[in-house]
Amino acid sequence: MKKLVSLTVCATMVLSSLALTVDLSPLKISNIDVVSAASEAESTTKTPAKESTPAKTTTKQETKPATKPATKPATKPATTKPATTKTTVPAVKETVKTTSKTPVVAEKPQNPYQDGVYVTYGTAYSKGTEGAKVTIRDGKVADVELLRTSTKLIDRDVRNNYNGLWQAYEPMENSLRGKTREQAADVDVVSGATRSGNGWKLAVDRAFVRALAEKPAGEVYFEGEHMGVDPEGKYMVFANYDKTKLVGVKVYPMNEKGEAIDETAMTLEQAKTVYTIANELLYRGTKAVAVKGLEADFKAAVNAFWDAEQNAKINNDSKYVDGFYSAYGAARDKGVERADVYIRNGKLVDVKLYRLGANLIDRGETAYEDVVKANAPMIAKLLANGSYIENYSDTDAISGATESSHSWNEAVERAFEKALKIPVGKTYFEGTFAGVDNRSQALVLADFQAYKVTKVTIHLFDKDGKLIKVENLTEGQKALIASLSDGLVKKGTSLALIPGQEVVSSAAKAAFADALLNASTVQGSYKDGKFTAYGDAYDKGTNRADVTLRNGNIVGIDLFRVGVDLQDRGASAYADVVRAIPILKTSYLQAVTREKAADVDAVSGATSSSDAFKSAVDRAFKKAEIAESYKTAYANGIFAGANADKSAYVMVTVEKNVPFKMEVFYLDANGKIKAADKLSADELAVKQEIETPTTGAMHKYAYRPAAFGDTDSIKTLSGKVVDAIKVALEAAGR
Repeated sequence: MKKLVSLTVCATMVLSSLALTVDLSPLKISNIDVVSAASEAESTTKTPAKESTPAKTTTKQETKPATKPATKPATKPATTKPATTKTTVPAVKETVKTTSKTPVVAEKPQNPYQDGVYVTYGTAYSKGTEGAKVTIRDGKVADVELLRTSTKLIDRDVRNNYNGLWQAYEPMENSLRGKTREQAADVDVVSGATRSGNGWKLAVDRAFVRALAEKPAGEVYFEGEHMGVDPEGKYMVFANYDKTKLVGVKVYPMNEKGEAIDETAMTLEQAKTVYTIANELLYRGTKAVAVKGLEADFKAAVNAFWDAEQNAKINNDSKYVDGFYSAYGAARDKGVERADVYIRNGKLVDVKLYRLGANLIDRGETAYEDVVKANAPMIAKLLANGSYIENYSDTDAISGATESSHSWNEAVERAFEKALKIPVGKTYFEGTFAGVDNRSQALVLADFQAYKVTKVTIHLFDKDGKLIKVENLTEGQKALIASLSDGLVKKGTSLALIPGQEVVSSAAKAAFADALLNASTVQGSYKDGKFTAYGDAYDKGTNRADVTLRNGNIVGIDLFRVGVDLQDRGASAYADVVRAIPILKTSYLQAVTREKAADVDAVSGATSSSDAFKSAVDRAFKKAEIAESYKTAYANGIFAGANADKSAYVMVTVEKNVPFKMEVFYLDANGKIKAADKLSADELAVKQEIETPTTGAMHKYAYRPAAFGDTDSIKTLSGKVVDAIKVALEAAGR
């Protein structure tokens, strides 16, 4: 067991330097990987298939509330009974009397819960915690998204969770939806995910407590241990509460991977610092007084403690809904800045910054040199200075990138505004916002004042994707732009296309619609950016799609037919596929949305590849989802992987969202698959080990695969095959 530096209310206030070196804490950090996996493996609860039955039964029962007078006392309790017993006058009088009491019953509070979205967490431990984003409506779970957080308390990629959780999300979410607080408490957990299932249920119950119009008298905190992490990732703090007060504090530093540094790995200086901080936090909380020379450490630890305290509070008064939000800064004809942020308890806990070109696609390393250099230090400043939005003001601009710095600041503030629990009531932000049609033919700059469009400026792109300078426009183009600009201000997207200029008119309208979405105060359903996904693989390779999305629309797409080495085959691919690729690219750009992309017709002569590209495009959308429709570790299908030196090629088959079959191939120097009779004894041995069917639903090398073998040569070879497996699993990952 790993040790934790810990303090409790009865902790000794003064320790000698010797004591600090030999007995810093009686408590230990749990080895969570072992404990969690063991606790879930020992579970005897129902399997997911069996678990779904009671959930459905409960739903059916809820459709007949009239059979439960206690639930709905006003639903004919008396008239039903006389119908089956007496029809005399006294029975009628009894019915009247019962009916006369109905208004009194109706006046009693039937629903003590306030509608809203509540994010709460279960009991914390050093690898993270379970959480739930619960929408409560009419006293029931209208919707729920289950979370399994990383140590930074950001929802973790499902593949990085314990394998027992991979198939637990969907049945648990389905079982919890539509339930009252009492019914949710009775939901069965999924076998193999007992600990997490109970954590999710606890989080849902706490969401109901937060939703109470009248909180429990005398109770301030959720009992138990709550975790907090500072945005800079320096310290993790555990705060233990009873119903009314803080009773214990644990503090430990974090490494560059975001993991807790246990006591055995701490330096003496770290141990002393941690003890000093824990002592102050226990007795003064967020008012902890920093020791000279440790000001930065104290600031980070106090931020982490504050975070834990907010998670523990029953009456968490944060104005914001936790989660991911994206927003734009000040647009101009040369581009705009975008910020993707994670917010928790009204605090910025993670942020990524982008510099987009005039076509509103991320320029990455091709942006201005000073802007590229400013990205990392700007992120560091935002995390340090923007933690509490109430204290937030423009982070100091980075020298050489002043304009971009201020635009990033504005984007962060707008992201917070999108996260407000109670929207300010406006549809759009004020300022200048850019929009581009998905074919990059027109750029629209729309000025919003009093939350309405007051001015539209249109720029046209040339065939090379660059903006045409105003002085280089023809008189006809200038007149067309002036007409479209005026029309978009007056009529918006309802503007009719100008006869004879349908292409430009359509592009301008699409760009204007894009600008409206970028200016919207409501968060969309998809993340912007480029997402790579694959279709089903076979022993000659697979099909890849690089899909660039903005506001859930396809604004860029590249399709590739890759060989067993996963390299683009280009013109050497099958002739029909080479012919089909530009046709399909045009079709997907015309389709624009996920729904319409699913209806794109296959190209004659390349039907199987067309279907594979369609699967890849849909999987790219899946990866871009902000709130996933359901969470699984992997998409169903067949996925390929090749190791770094392209000597091994593996196909992984996924069914029911779990990898269950693997096939191994070895490649020669020309990137071709070796014949079976050409394989060495070691190659055959590794191939047999991987391909041998395993008991159970999941393949034995599907979860954290590692090299194996009794000899150095087999260990080296198996390591290469395992690397190929990891690439295939990454391709299959949602």
